[in-house]
Amino acid sequence: MAHPSQLGFQDAASPLMEELLHFHDHALMIVLLISTLVLYIIIAMVSTKLTNKFILDSQEIEIIWTVLPAVILILIALPSLRILYLMDEINDPHLTIKAMGHQWYWSYEYTDYEDLGFDSYMVHTQDLAPGQFRLLEADHRMVVPVESPVRILVSAEDVLHSWTVPALGMKMDAVPGRLNQTTFIASRPGVFYGQCSEICGANHSFMPIVVEAVPLEHFENWSSLVLEDA
Repeated sequence: MAHPSQLGFQDAASPLMEELLHFHDHALMIVLLISTLVLYIIIAMVSTKLTNKFILDSQEIEIIWTVLPAVILILIALPSLRILYLMDEINDPHLTIKAMGHQWYWSYEYTDYEDLGFDSYMVHTQDLAPGQFRLLEADHRMVVPVESPVRILVSAEDVLHSWTVPALGMKMDAVPGRLNQTTFIASRPGVFYGQCSEICGANHSFMPIVVEAVPLEHFENWSSLVLEDA
């Protein structure tokens, strides 16, 4: 859960988000080193009146400032490509959930069960219980088991939406007439919040996403209760 004046990302709740955080730190360190070097060169050029005649025309320096950026780009590109392939990899999911975007709520269908599905609306401010977050709490949470691969099928019924949960490293566009898929593994129990990240109309700000990760035994008890109520 993000907090006021937070500068970094939320704490990772999935292996994929941990990889994204590591890549972010890796790229940021490279940017910091380049910025420091450029700042030092600018200050040195402005503050000194001396001129080095070997810098005015040097094959060696031209080779260095051509090869070095290429090496830096490779050091950034290889980890980035690795994470892109990891994000696209879906191996034997234990659970499949279809998330359908509407104006302005989400509906979830657990496709491995015969009749397990529900709509998820935002809880209005006057209905919030103590400890619940304004604009982020939903009346029905998407419950998933911990440490189990979960496949999410994302689509929309009317306009473009985007199913996004930052702590899980998830962001998938919901396009009418198209079924996109992504996967995640919740590495720890908890409640993770997200919001629609595609401007979808007047109430775009009022369709939150709440994912609750629980142990497998608790998930089975929850699914049994929901099926009985249905």
